[in-house]
Amino acid sequence: MLLQKKNLLTELQYIKQRRGSEEKIIRNVEKILSENEAERNIIKNTIASKSSTIANAFQFDKLESNLIFHIDDIKKLCINYRLRFLDSYYFKNPLPEEAITKIHSLEKTHQIKIQGFRIMAPAELFQLENYDDPLLFAPIGNDYYYLIHKWGNDMNPLREWYMKPFKTMGNFIIFLLVISLLIATIIPSNSLGKTSEGTLRLVSFLFIFKSLMGISIYYCFWQGKNFSENIWLSKYYNK
Repeated sequence: MLLQKKNLLTELQYIKQRRGSEEKIIRNVEKILSENEAERNIIKNTIASKSSTIANAFQFDKLESNLIFHIDDIKKLCINYRLRFLDSYYFKNPLPEEAITKIHSLEKTHQIKIQGFRIMAPAELFQLENYDDPLLFAPIGNDYYYLIHKWGNDMNPLREWYMKPFKTMGNFIIFLLVISLLIATIIPSNSLGKTSEGTLRLVSFLFIFKSLMGISIYYCFWQGKNFSENIWLSKYYNK
């Protein structure tokens, strides 16, 4: 009988019975879960509220150095991928429970209540004010932020390239020049008449560029669009 195989579930239940009644254990677990749920709700409410906090009293030796980022690094990434870095108050989607768990764990580890959450994400994931795949950060201080959680899908690797024309005014003008040159180049030579082909292509290029520039400026003013370097910290949809 000593060599008889043990049913682990039976053994576990036996150990549990020796430690206390099942009713008492259930009450203790319910109490822990209710306290935990209350703390998680406080965190969720903090994330959904406006905050002026610019620093949290983290214990530096308990932070992972590879998750600490300066505002200049965050700004560069936002401009490259046309992202926003805004107060979590503006984030319109619920945060995953895993993020709440990580915040809860950090608060216990550092014995603080974390505030001033910021999220990096595309503009469409924020509930932005009208002027007329996210990262959750908490401020450390001195323009440094601690990355708490990343969720969703990875960013499309092509996004940096197709957002490049919208990074700055200079990038946009170069983009329009290239498009104008390509259009002028593919115009059939027999449609240019008897005048010098080079001259007509130059005139066509200038006309196309001027037209594209005019349309772009009108569209930008009409839609309230701006360049990535100007909007990465903006809470407004059209500014």
